[in-house]
Amino acid sequence: MPVAAAAPLISSVQKLVLYETRARYFLVGSNPAETKYRVLKIDRTEPKDLVIIDDKHVYTQQEVRELLGRLDLGNRTKMGQKGSSGLSRAVSAFGIVGFVRFLEGYYIVLITKRRKMADIGGHAIYKIEDTNMIYIPNDSVRVSHPDEARYLRIFQNVDLSSNFYFSYSYDLSHSLQYNLTVLRMPLETLKTETTQTRQESFDIFEDEGLSTQGGSGVFGICSKPYEKYVWNAKLLEAVRTAVHRDWLLYIIHGFCGQSKLLIYGRPIYVTLIARRSSKFAGTRFLKRGSNCEGDVANEVETEQILYDASVMSFSAGSYSSYVQVRGSVPLYWSQDISTMMPKPPITLDQADPYAHVAALHFDQMLQRFGSPIIILNLVKEREKRKHERILSEELVAAVTYLNQFLPPEHAIIYIPWDMAKYTKSKLCNVLDRLNVIAESVVKKTGFFVNRPDSYCSILRPDEKWNELGGCVVSTGRLQTGVLRTNCVDCLDRTNTAQFMVGKCALAYQLYSLGLIDKPNLQFDTDAVRLFEELYEDHGDTLSLQYGGSQLVHRVKTYRKIAPWTQHSKDIMQTLSRYYSNAFSDADRQDSINLFLGVFKPAEGKPHLWELPTDFYLHHKNTLGLSQTRQSYTYWWTTGVLKHLPLPFDEVTCAENRRKLTVKKFHKYEEEIDIHNEFFRPYELSSFDETFCLAMTNSTRDFMPKNVGIDPSPFTVRKPDETGKSVLGNKNNREEAVLQRKTAASAPPPPSEEAVSSSSEDDSGTDKEDEGAVSQRSTPVKVTDTGDNTKITENVVQSTKDVYGVNLSDIPSEDDLAIYARFVQLGQSQHKQDKGSQQFCSKHPLDKVINLHEEPSSPLHSIPPNEKGGWRPR
Repeated sequence: MPVAAAAPLISSVQKLVLYETRARYFLVGSNPAETKYRVLKIDRTEPKDLVIIDDKHVYTQQEVRELLGRLDLGNRTKMGQKGSSGLSRAVSAFGIVGFVRFLEGYYIVLITKRRKMADIGGHAIYKIEDTNMIYIPNDSVRVSHPDEARYLRIFQNVDLSSNFYFSYSYDLSHSLQYNLTVLRMPLETLKTETTQTRQESFDIFEDEGLSTQGGSGVFGICSKPYEKYVWNAKLLEAVRTAVHRDWLLYIIHGFCGQSKLLIYGRPIYVTLIARRSSKFAGTRFLKRGSNCEGDVANEVETEQILYDASVMSFSAGSYSSYVQVRGSVPLYWSQDISTMMPKPPITLDQADPYAHVAALHFDQMLQRFGSPIIILNLVKEREKRKHERILSEELVAAVTYLNQFLPPEHAIIYIPWDMAKYTKSKLCNVLDRLNVIAESVVKKTGFFVNRPDSYCSILRPDEKWNELGGCVVSTGRLQTGVLRTNCVDCLDRTNTAQFMVGKCALAYQLYSLGLIDKPNLQFDTDAVRLFEELYEDHGDTLSLQYGGSQLVHRVKTYRKIAPWTQHSKDIMQTLSRYYSNAFSDADRQDSINLFLGVFKPAEGKPHLWELPTDFYLHHKNTLGLSQTRQSYTYWWTTGVLKHLPLPFDEVTCAENRRKLTVKKFHKYEEEIDIHNEFFRPYELSSFDETFCLAMTNSTRDFMPKNVGIDPSPFTVRKPDETGKSVLGNKNNREEAVLQRKTAASAPPPPSEEAVSSSSEDDSGTDKEDEGAVSQRSTPVKVTDTGDNTKITENVVQSTKDVYGVNLSDIPSEDDLAIYARFVQLGQSQHKQDKGSQQFCSKHPLDKVINLHEEPSSPLHSIPPNEKGGWRPR
């Protein structure tokens, strides 16, 4: 069956301007080129209701100007304001987070500052840097309430500038495998969907002109987001059906980082995306285990994406990804923090002999990831006083019960490993053991790659490659199943285990793209150092969100190569985590409950701060009995089992097709033209300010700068031999650290601020963040000013080191004659330019016109290189 030409739909609302009158707000949204506009009208005369009108029309720039002019004139005449404008510009923005109401009227939350964090096939991923919350009703109709201000403060405690991400064209709530699988749907399926969508189309102008193009054109596809990882779903609930989909911007919370791996000049982008679940979300001791719907605490889906950045297209490029999950043990359990103990006792809250919540949790995973589901349980097995072992015993019983009813080939695999015990042992290397586990896991699940096996892999097959699991299809490989890692907190031990599995998967991904000859990666190579730093930033960020501090134990801790100063830092992180858990977690939990819509304020109900517990908010079965009861034996969703090992969410069926929006466009329409979206040919840009130059680079930041160094990122270096050890310049170090910041207060680089900022940047916490980030960097060797000259000399490599051949010290007579001739041409051209400049000084207008004229011969001089040799012609 032929595959259709398809591309992701790009939102046409990326720039917003909010205009206000006394009676209405007018939100004008445009595409980046400012050629297409949409307008939302928001009524300000309703004190408590949200009235939004989308006029369903796509305006041109001239039409919008005329519309705003008429609105200005009409309101000025009506109010008798002859001297002032009747329509004023309130704020500029880049997207709508949502609408929220407490006890008075509605607020609108707008993104006013953004920063580009990653790029996947030309699709930009942005981090929210600043937001603006605007009250909609005007003062004349406002009904004040004494508790409104307190709710507003609680809501704003969720710092939207702290690790919230969005994209205008890439679905961040789904994995790369899902997004590319949707784009490879059969042609007949997309034609059917296009017909149905056109009949139900919201916008009456969207399908104009398609009949004239016949069978040509490209299908634009937009999938329904996976709401478990969307954090503003409740905030958009009030307007989801009332406005066009381009107004809806879905944000995720977690982590996003990207680094460039240069393999002899070939750019390979390594991206790490972590999606934190919005279900049963909260802080460390206040959210443990699972709720009644199978959603677990601290559930994060981590995806590592690898692709060749020299080819940008999803259809023609090479892309690979690997997904793994962390989450609390899926049982009813908690820890009582009222005793103020560092390790409160673990309590099983409810008996669950039929593993009801575990069944719901693993059913979700089978739908999203397929089989096998592999559990890596890192909690302690041997303890003097039973503490963590309580969870292990209950989890083993639950998995054993559920596996009775699954086919043996799709059974849940359980791997217990007491990581703390092996860490204390001097005879056992923790990471070697984890590497064995990682190899077996990746062989069972496989990974995703969108291209068939390379011919070199077929010609010289590797033993490990032939044993790889997953699903092999005509277009490449699919990951089937997932690794689910947990300890008690799912922070330190889990992050190290995930890093080791990710490192193993990275080797297979590089091998599948034909970049290495064996699917093996060793420590102390530039590639692994780069990947380790990404994972430490990832672990620190997730740990701050859930536990209140950065990681206590890192990869270097388990490798036993951490410096002695690390022990004092670990103690400080432990104290910081304890303080956060004891004093600030309750307020953060209230803010999360309010932001996610778990608690909705209402007249006559107890206030959020009056509730003794939020248990009833997260466990809906306590407020009413469910009408449907799940089977004790057939505990999976109907239809999931027959498609295993493939995930049900990625199977082409009627239920999944209903989640797609399909439109047919001309080939160069802006809605599907990723070239236009990425390069922005209508904007003035600077080469020095491009995102690809600013990101962490393996050659610049990790490769040693000494003469004679092998430039391969897969060469093992000495522990102290790293690119950062020769960064003698303090400014260079600060710039390198700045690019790796992922903390909430990290300021945007000047390049993005100039393009994407609509408000002043607050960089007051710059030094604090730098200190925090530098702790998780590779150690920097600080040098004296006297050593700077030596470092500069070492950076310049000879032609023998770079090209493998030494150029002749004395050029031939013919080369000298050619060189002399070009020097004369250059000198005469210089005199000519100088004379023209003197002439232009008398004629200012001509000077402006001739300012950028180039010399007639670009080769007017060929200078010798630093070593005294001559450059080739």
